[in-house]
Amino acid sequence: MERTISVLVEKDPGGLVRIISLLTRRRFHIKSITLSPCERKGYERIIIVVINQSDGVDAGKQLTKQIRKLINVVNVQDITYLPLIERELVLIKLKVNLIERTEILNLAQIFRFKITDVTDSTLILEVTADPGKIAALEKVLEKYNILQLVRTGRIALIRESRVSTSSLKEYPEFEVLTGQNYLNNIEDLFKKDY
Repeated sequence: MERTISVLVEKDPGGLVRIISLLTRRRFHIKSITLSPCERKGYERIIIVVINQSDGVDAGKQLTKQIRKLINVVNVQDITYLPLIERELVLIKLKVNLIERTEILNLAQIFRFKITDVTDSTLILEVTADPGKIAALEKVLEKYNILQLVRTGRIALIRESRVSTSSLKEYPEFEVLTGQNYLNNIEDLFKKDY
């Protein structure tokens, strides 16, 4: 099962290595890991998407407990089932002829991607979207000659609006009648003055 973990850490050259080492020791397959500066000076936010390779039922909870024990980790949370805004960036270089070029330009309106480079025989597409939309686009583009494809790791933030999404319905404490999820300390997540 895929889990999305958000970690707030103090800037430290060895911090990422410690987290990756922990994940591999615990037999988690890292699907993506993104480290970037965040809203607080001297801190970084890491978004980790892992696939659980073990048979543990609540591996996400155990993983967050283990990461929390690491040096320089300020806060960690399994955000898999919370209402999220998730995005990835993909660059795709395609070899195209004149007819295919027109088809791709029509797809640009549907999938809302940018064409960032054009030559007589190639196009480079820039797509920023949620993982599902990117997967759908990759499926559509399979019939074209893809020369190169590069994809960033996933980034995510919790929706403050608490808008009901399909992921909320999978969460065990989801209230069907109110469409809300009563989670403890969600307001405190990353808002404490550290």
